[in-house]
Amino acid sequence: MLQRYLPILGWLKTYNRDTLTSDLVAALIVTVMLIPQSLAYALLAGLPAEVGLYASILPLVAYALFGTSRTLAVGPVAVVSLMTAAAVGNLSLPDSEAYLAAAVALAFISGLLLIAMGVLRLGLIANFLSHPVISAFITASGLIIAASQLKHLLGVDAGGDNLLQILLALGNRIDEANLPTLLIGAGAVIFLFWVRSRLKPLLVRAGLRPRLADLLAKAGPVLAMAVTTLVTAGAGLTEQGVRVVGEVPQGLPGLGLPPLDAELWQQLFVSALLISLVGFVESVSVAQTLAAKRRQRICPNQELIGLGSANIASSVSGGFPVTGGFSRSVVNFDAGAETPAAGAFTAVGIALVTLLLTPLIEFLPKATLAATIIVAVLSLVDFGALKRTWSYSRSDFTAMLATLVLTLVEGVEVGIIAGVGLSLLLYLYRTSKPHSALVGKLPGSEHFRNIDRHAVETDPRILTLRVDESLYFANARFLEDRIEALIANNPSVEHLVLMCPAVNLIDASALESLEAINQRLSDSGVRFHLSEVKGPVMDALRHSSLLDELTGQVFLSQYDAWEALRREAASAAVTGTPEATPVPHREQSPAS
Repeated sequence: MLQRYLPILGWLKTYNRDTLTSDLVAALIVTVMLIPQSLAYALLAGLPAEVGLYASILPLVAYALFGTSRTLAVGPVAVVSLMTAAAVGNLSLPDSEAYLAAAVALAFISGLLLIAMGVLRLGLIANFLSHPVISAFITASGLIIAASQLKHLLGVDAGGDNLLQILLALGNRIDEANLPTLLIGAGAVIFLFWVRSRLKPLLVRAGLRPRLADLLAKAGPVLAMAVTTLVTAGAGLTEQGVRVVGEVPQGLPGLGLPPLDAELWQQLFVSALLISLVGFVESVSVAQTLAAKRRQRICPNQELIGLGSANIASSVSGGFPVTGGFSRSVVNFDAGAETPAAGAFTAVGIALVTLLLTPLIEFLPKATLAATIIVAVLSLVDFGALKRTWSYSRSDFTAMLATLVLTLVEGVEVGIIAGVGLSLLLYLYRTSKPHSALVGKLPGSEHFRNIDRHAVETDPRILTLRVDESLYFANARFLEDRIEALIANNPSVEHLVLMCPAVNLIDASALESLEAINQRLSDSGVRFHLSEVKGPVMDALRHSSLLDELTGQVFLSQYDAWEALRREAASAAVTGTPEATPVPHREQSPAS
């Protein structure tokens, strides 16, 4: 039980020198990558740069204790930073201190929600956010994030909660652009794109080992920061209007609880819930993908607790909401991280930077950090997913397009709420009209297939309807109507068999419908049978009166039903006697 909630007790047993070496190398690479990202994402969230560093220390240690992924890299990420800015920015707070306090409280509330969901074993909640909706939301968020950073590349003041507002504000201020800032920002963007795609192959061709070449390529943002900082400080560009990070406090953050303001918490609750859901889905997706590559597994419920503890750790150390980052996690995986200890070592590296190196970033241009964000988030934009989804599922495309458009024009919170709502509505719509088919026996076999797709044997006295969905309140009426239409269109039918190989659940509403179907068929002189009912469903039906009142039988297989009813119908035809007394139903074995 203790190991279940403290996964570190599991992998620590096998920790050795080779594992330590792999984790240290991975931590070095991720630390180099995380420094500029932490600063940049704090800027994106509307917070002082050092807050990004604070959010990259204790959260990583907390996740190493409670997380189950061996390679997930936790910290500030673009989408959650944008959602933080939207949530706190909507509160109209009086000053920067109140803004920071609200962001800290947001991380704390998010952490509590995640832990509560983990304790209640609600890891399956990720299933309610469809992949097309998340893909559209991330694409739209990436576009908004990139657009929101253009003001730093231009050196102008232009805000907005959605893409339209941002672009309109930029258009109104474009004539105020600062040329030195634009040169720094544009140069950094071009350099970072070149580093991302061209530097590693160039270094490998020059004779460097792939791992060393990869490390140098990942250090591209750090090099951009160093060069632009030296140029800005040496040329006195601040006097020409280039905006810089400014003085950053040196030292580790103090520990303390967030503001315990009931009104503030109430205002932030919905935003915290959305951040928790989006952060968890993003984290668990990349964690499962990377775990599968090494034939490992993660526990979604424990991941909720791990991410929740990371957010609480961020809050008590003055940080903002965090989650698992896709790009950092992939880098951590490729760098050879073996255990979550790599994250703890990364935290040590960030702590040393916070202690020793913060004076060096006083003249770091905000345009450089904006360039770092733009290059990072544009890799998240995937318009090809729209085309792929359109080709495969028009209903999923509808939810995807609605999420994309609403996120762009209304903001991130409206977009994700609409996407989740549409996904659930589409699910209810699809399952309210489940696929069903009349089936017949394939000649020379015991298999039954759709009569519209295969050449099969049928009997006009026997109808077999296969239903390919669980039966519940949303589709119970549909099943009643379907069977009524079949009986009306087939006057010679004497038996109707409901074939249930795909039925995993029959809820109370569906049970009442089956009872009504049984009664109506009896009134029409048609006997009602069930076949291939799964064991758990049969266990539930035994607690009802349906089996006692059933006019027909419950068959273990559809072939059994076919053979028995064919013989019975043939016997009745030979004797010329009507089928009088219903045969008591024959239940299948509990193991079926």
